[in-house]
Amino acid sequence: MKWVNPPVAYMLHAGVPLLLDAGLELPHLHPGDARRVALEGYPGLLARELIGRRSYKSDTRAMQTAERRAARADLVVALRAGSGRLGIALQLDSAQQAALIDDPMGDRLDAVLCLVQAAWASTQPAHGLPAGVDTLEGWIVAASAGVEAAD
Repeated sequence: MKWVNPPVAYMLHAGVPLLLDAGLELPHLHPGDARRVALEGYPGLLARELIGRRSYKSDTRAMQTAERRAARADLVVALRAGSGRLGIALQLDSAQQAALIDDPMGDRLDAVLCLVQAAWASTQPAHGLPAGVDTLEGWIVAASAGVEAAD
């Protein structure tokens, strides 16, 4: 469990108690209100599927380059087109599109990538999770053994 870059351990310890207190269903991990399901998203998985290994964000101002902005723009184009295996086409107005492209830290775009993964999961039996999910590890929505482009 990582404590830095990104600090998944901190996120886990901060987030899971809130999810449990809210009574959400954590499929294969914890029963709860089946109408309110919490799934784990991984924005980088979908981003790499759509634009390869191009970096699209940075928290460091000096690394917030025109190349990363172009990658964000290409990523938004791919999301709007419904590219990739998920086939979910994102609908945005021009202000929303600009907000995604103009956010050099990529927080908004990461949220949208997770939103697309959740939208896909909502159309799948069992939220797209395989039957053999490790009940200690869980599963990232839309992760697939056949997605080498994301590795």
